[in-house]
Amino acid sequence: MGKLDQKVAIVTGAGRGIGRVIAIEYAREGAKVVVASRTASTVDSVVAEIEALGFVALGVTVDVGERADVERMVAATVGRFGRLDILVNNAQGFGSATKPEGSPGFVPLERFPDDVWAHTFQTGLMGTLYGMQAAFAHLKERGGKIINFGSGNGIGAMKGTAAYNATKEAIRSLSRTGAAEWGKHGICVNVIIPTMLTDSADAFFEARPGIREKLAKQIPLRRFGDVEHDIGPVAVFLASSDSDFVTGQALHVDGGQILRP
Repeated sequence: MGKLDQKVAIVTGAGRGIGRVIAIEYAREGAKVVVASRTASTVDSVVAEIEALGFVALGVTVDVGERADVERMVAATVGRFGRLDILVNNAQGFGSATKPEGSPGFVPLERFPDDVWAHTFQTGLMGTLYGMQAAFAHLKERGGKIINFGSGNGIGAMKGTAAYNATKEAIRSLSRTGAAEWGKHGICVNVIIPTMLTDSADAFFEARPGIREKLAKQIPLRRFGDVEHDIGPVAVFLASSDSDFVTGQALHVDGGQILRP
């Protein structure tokens, strides 16, 4: 018996990185998983990976910055599996709508461009809001779990990434509000704040020579998280009955980075 047997989960941004790992871990724990991402090829690849392991997955292409897309994603989930129990809002866009990037670029606050600000918030804060609102009608029937994503960039006020910092901090506040308002329906809303080595992190470090080594020295465990081993168990905990009395919390899966001066 898996911790998520009979559950149905949506994971956005599941085509790679953290989202992919969470989707696979949920499937291993017995959930029927909706693999959602913008790129059809990566969606198909992760679905095939899950099915090759003998588990059940549905692929959906979605732009989380578009409310209609998010609503279609939730409708497709319920149409296929008859219910929704878990929503993981992991997707986040960088750059601008016309010039997307793989990670937050470095732009001083005094000349931060409107288009990058708008795209970051639309795919981060607004995408998270759209997902929560679309899922609510189904989760309130029997309770459920919503897992959103914050960032140490926002907490530590990383220089040059103002839009990303602000949207991630706004997501933390949105999550606490969701926990406060929806707790009466048995809906738990929590946030994961990870410090993981991902494709996005690699691009971030490549644009900032020396920053990876500097940040690693500030982590008490002296390493970045391994996305294959360090994120899945926490995401499973927050999705399972083990965390039924945990809501409105931000869990730092960061090796103690939050403790840095």
